[in-house]
Amino acid sequence: MGWYLIRRIGSMLLSLWGVSVLIFLMVHLIPGNPARVMLGERATESAVRELEERLGLNEPLPTQYGRFITHALRFDFGKSIKTNRDVSSEIWSRFPATLELTLCAMAFAMVVGILLGVLAATRRGKLGDFFGMTTSLLGVSIPIYCLGLLMILLFAHWLGWFPNGGRYGAESPVQSVTGLMLIDTLLAGNGRAFLTAMSHLFLPSITLGTVPLAIISRMTRSSLLEALDQDYVRTARAKGLTPRVVVFTHALKNALIPVVTIIGLEFGYLLGGAVLTETIFSWPGLGRWLLLSVSARDMPAIQGGVLFVALLFMTVTLVVDLLYVVIDPRVRLEEG
Repeated sequence: MGWYLIRRIGSMLLSLWGVSVLIFLMVHLIPGNPARVMLGERATESAVRELEERLGLNEPLPTQYGRFITHALRFDFGKSIKTNRDVSSEIWSRFPATLELTLCAMAFAMVVGILLGVLAATRRGKLGDFFGMTTSLLGVSIPIYCLGLLMILLFAHWLGWFPNGGRYGAESPVQSVTGLMLIDTLLAGNGRAFLTAMSHLFLPSITLGTVPLAIISRMTRSSLLEALDQDYVRTARAKGLTPRVVVFTHALKNALIPVVTIIGLEFGYLLGGAVLTETIFSWPGLGRWLLLSVSARDMPAIQGGVLFVALLFMTVTLVVDLLYVVIDPRVRLEEG
């Protein structure tokens, strides 16, 4: 276990280095001059050259990369060209919003996806199976931007049940402790603020959770069907146990082992891939911030944001691998 962890961390660090090289080179291939973007189109050439010299943009690329990676090891990505704030501060101020949205979306996807998968597996070839698989197919097929706009049109504009965007309002009604609005409102004992925060989360969470819901439901169905054909399940049925006990106590426990991997990977994807959802619902998270940074050709923000997202995803996959070793005795046996 110890050597496995060391190898995984080593490969993660090597992958991060590769990501840093790729994003550094790709950012420098984006058309446009960041110094001119910062000063405006009417800036003089002398002013642009002076700013390039001050930011080090006129130095050779290896020198610029060496300075970038040296500062990145201290989690210092420089100042944003667009806002003139530290990129690290920008990341930490927006990460709680993305984390809260991702957690709610994954909670929805896990609960509904597993239930649909169980329904489809236990009603194989029947109406329940058709309903579960049709729902998962729709979740994968409908583009996120179409689903988000339809949700806003139906539930926000026509029915008026939920707000059409934003996280809360102009100002937070409670003191920020964790950065997660639902938890902060509960800690403050403000029930009305909690319901308001939940109403803002509902539509983007459902929209973001549709794709992982579909994947989880299909994986649960496939894995549970395989588990239901095992000898220990037939033995449980021969003992006279009820179908509910056989499914949820014996078969589902083992069927969820591969589903855990899918859940972890989807969680990592959502942490860094919620760009469309955050943009459609004006959610002040990392995805929307990165999109605006790319539009403004904000090099420090793009480099720092993408590297941080890559670190998040690799950390999640590492945790999933370790959990897989813990929950599956066969993996422990192979490691031993």
